[in-house]
Amino acid sequence: MKMKSILKIMMLPVAAVLILAGCTQETSEIRLDPKLGTTKVFNITSNSATVTGFVVAEGEGFTTRGVCYDKQPAPTTSKSTAPFAGPAINAAYNVTLTDLDFAQTYFARAFATGPAGTVYGEELTFTTLPVVATVTTVDATDVEGTTAVSGGSVTADGGSAVTARGVCFGTTTKPTIDAPNGKTVDGAGLGSFVSNLSGLKGLTKYYARAYATNSAGTAYGNEITFTTLVSVREWYVPGDYVAASYPGSGLADWAPDKSPMVKSNEANPNNVEGYVYMANASNNFKFASQPNWDGPNYGASGTAGVLSSDPNAGNNNLPQGFYKLNVNAGVDPMTYTAVAMTWGVIGDINGWSAQVPLTYDPALHVWKGAMHMPVGGWKFRANDNWDYNYGKGTGSNDLVAGSQDNLSITVADDYAITLDLSQPLAYTYRADRWGIVGSATGSWDVDQNMSWDAVNKVFIATIDLTAGEIKFRANDDWGYNFGGSLTDLSSDNAPNIPIAEAGNYKITLDPWARVATVTKN
Repeated sequence: MKMKSILKIMMLPVAAVLILAGCTQETSEIRLDPKLGTTKVFNITSNSATVTGFVVAEGEGFTTRGVCYDKQPAPTTSKSTAPFAGPAINAAYNVTLTDLDFAQTYFARAFATGPAGTVYGEELTFTTLPVVATVTTVDATDVEGTTAVSGGSVTADGGSAVTARGVCFGTTTKPTIDAPNGKTVDGAGLGSFVSNLSGLKGLTKYYARAYATNSAGTAYGNEITFTTLVSVREWYVPGDYVAASYPGSGLADWAPDKSPMVKSNEANPNNVEGYVYMANASNNFKFASQPNWDGPNYGASGTAGVLSSDPNAGNNNLPQGFYKLNVNAGVDPMTYTAVAMTWGVIGDINGWSAQVPLTYDPALHVWKGAMHMPVGGWKFRANDNWDYNYGKGTGSNDLVAGSQDNLSITVADDYAITLDLSQPLAYTYRADRWGIVGSATGSWDVDQNMSWDAVNKVFIATIDLTAGEIKFRANDDWGYNFGGSLTDLSSDNAPNIPIAEAGNYKITLDPWARVATVTKN
């Protein structure tokens, strides 16, 4: 019994060796040939991409793994390669390709090299993304008060079509196409373009960059700067005529800040204009660009109509008259014109023939007159010709030079006409028929009409009143009315005018001087 047991025990190692030897031989016979897969491409940018390789079978082992790639199909390790630098502990591995060209199609294969040589995975293709375009900015030219000209050139599209180009601009550095900055849109594609910048503010420093947009985004060119010119010139007309011509106004001789003004607007910044009354037989004056004598100031050059900025320049001079002054500030030397004017009304009132004259009131600085106006159209006209005339503006009482739209009268009546040219480039008018309204007339809604007394130069009405209150109202409407003291009427929510007792009254009104009388007959 013991011998048999010992024999069994001694035979176990031999059997184990035989079994192990058999397993080793079997594994060697079924070892697979080396094989790779190229499974995906991801994280594609304009200059890089990541490729995944996969070891399907390692064969006798690999010493190198990686990815080879090229712009032509079937890349090999003789082309561009990117080896895998990590530990070979997993079947899958990722390799990032760098320094690629933008907007290019590439072919890529995983590769691995071992004792049996190099094997390749399947071929994958991918296209790198485009980049933003290349654009340069042109220096600004033709800079004015509200406009300038710039532009740019798109020299490369970055591999994607340029869909928009232009110039963006603003008052802070590095303007972009986003609000609130301004921008132009000047076509698409490659090449040069011109950009007209508008809506600028005068005497303002601007920053501008050309831009070009493609599918990769918006590229910006080099930044330029420019400063706009004066968009609105507000000048003064000091001289020895001021005190006499503007009595009671607080204006004074030879004081720029206490003198009439002329100005320009943003639509035409070089045209400085305004109306000035000169009461003396001979009137000396200059143009001052500031409300002081710090200059520049412009006087006589020795040539009629030409101004000089020389501090020693003489005075400009005009005879008595109401003048429209225009200065052309866009030429060097500057020039000016002074046209003497008398204003009147023309229209259906007289069959559009000779104008009905108005009278200039130096104390009120307005042209005024009263007349019976029929239903129809009319305008203001100077010097009995059409060289200078005003018609309907955008506001209810605004005037526009040479407007094609006539002013209109819808109710035939006696009207007080007022033409106010005292504010440069903000010329206004009134055409008012007057009435009396109030509890003393029996109604705060129905006016008792007044008529024009051409002899006494007032509006007049003779009416019965009861004890109560009244006001003067224009055009059957509360938009413009007078109350308060009869010797100093006011249109600013003034109190009602009291009527102490009933009776028949004669009432007069001077709507320009704002003076009235209420007399019981």
